[in-house]
Amino acid sequence: MKTNKSVLLIYTGGTIGMLARPSREALVPVEFNDLVRYIPELSLLDCTIDHIALSPPKDSSSIESTDWMALQRLIIDKKDAYFGFVVLHGTDTMSYAASMASFLLLNLKKPVIFTGSQLPIGTLRTDAKENLITAVEIASTEHQGEPLLQEVAIYFEYKLYRANRSTKINAHHFQAFDSPNYPWLMRSGVHMEIQHELLLRPKETWQDVLKAEDLEQSIYLIKLYPNMPNALFNADYSKAKAVIIETFGSGNSMQRDSIRNFLKFALSHELPVVNVSQCLGGAVEMGRYASSDVFIDGGVINAHDMTLEATLAKAHYLVALGISYVSFKKRFTESLCGEISVK
Repeated sequence: MKTNKSVLLIYTGGTIGMLARPSREALVPVEFNDLVRYIPELSLLDCTIDHIALSPPKDSSSIESTDWMALQRLIIDKKDAYFGFVVLHGTDTMSYAASMASFLLLNLKKPVIFTGSQLPIGTLRTDAKENLITAVEIASTEHQGEPLLQEVAIYFEYKLYRANRSTKINAHHFQAFDSPNYPWLMRSGVHMEIQHELLLRPKETWQDVLKAEDLEQSIYLIKLYPNMPNALFNADYSKAKAVIIETFGSGNSMQRDSIRNFLKFALSHELPVVNVSQCLGGAVEMGRYASSDVFIDGGVINAHDMTLEATLAKAHYLVALGISYVSFKKRFTESLCGEISVK
């Protein structure tokens, strides 16, 4: 007999919701009323499963901030009706969307698990079945009278990762995601291994703090690379609300007047600038090498061990809150939902 626990599947687009038709070369969306036909094991889970699709479903490469906000509003509207949520999403931008959701659904205290697949549901060797079945199982798991998982996560290829610690590492292997600076939360095998001490337990109560109808397209990203043109720093940043610089190693940069002049402009205009490393593992340590002194002098914010995806999401979120420059700098270095290691 099913319990009263219910999970809502939300399909945004992507390979997991597509089906290869013999008569057509292109993949076509699967009818979710027929989902159990492709994955009959879902009916064996100890929960009730409903489903809904965002309209229209999109390839994840085309996902925009309006889609992030639509997903947030849907989950907020349904938060009292469901025990947990599973979001089916394309893999290309899953870490961006899931990281954004961790801020947009701050302190929701319910499981929101993103998953997808590298192969469509209808193919013989698809990874969609295991990813989806286990994601739903985790989303419906109770522990000591409350949801076991109380944060936004990504489940893929037998591992559950904190969403805002994840990044896509491979386009062709089933192990498409990793969490370089934070351990996996759960690992599925013969038994489910759970690292309870790593699970997020929000202390604050749920507040729908973000009232903006949309997230502004005003976060700029500069990736450092050898011999890059100075024009990238001499561009017009008057409409930017925050700038993220992807730096070398532990937060280092080439030494150029164009960079110094840009940072002087940003500091005088109270434009937040964030230093995030291009390296998947490790952290920004401004001051460790002299080549990062330019950022210290320019009042640049240290993203420490955050992923690029989480850095972008956090910048979008804090800008949307409309807080002051000083508050932005302070809150960026604080852990809001486990996205940064704070000593």
